[in-house]
Amino acid sequence: MEALLLPVLLIAVFYFLLIRPQQKQRRQMAELQQSVQPGTKVMTTAGLFATVVEVNDDEVVLEVAPGVHSRYVRRAIANVVQPEEPVVPATPADDVIDDAPTHEPVQAKGEDRTNGDDIR
Repeated sequence: MEALLLPVLLIAVFYFLLIRPQQKQRRQMAELQQSVQPGTKVMTTAGLFATVVEVNDDEVVLEVAPGVHSRYVRRAIANVVQPEEPVVPATPADDVIDDAPTHEPVQAKGEDRTNGDDIR
């Protein structure tokens, strides 16, 4: 009886630590891929950002640039991209004046800044 306990325990550990989370992630990805509608901004598994134009049974038509359409399988959609918030321009009062120099200090004449390993 004790000889069977260790293998059963190992199988249970593998199931709860590896298999179950992977199934959950796969289910979430399938739901995301099924939920895309025309007008949704997406990123493909290859890293291409595009807008969904048309949705068919197992494929989507993505607009990668104005007037440029490509067909992809739904499984190629990796992520739905959230619209960016508009950037508010800074007001002049927000600018901070920094008087620190932005260049590297000039080396003084005759100053050796090497570590002595160079050959002359």
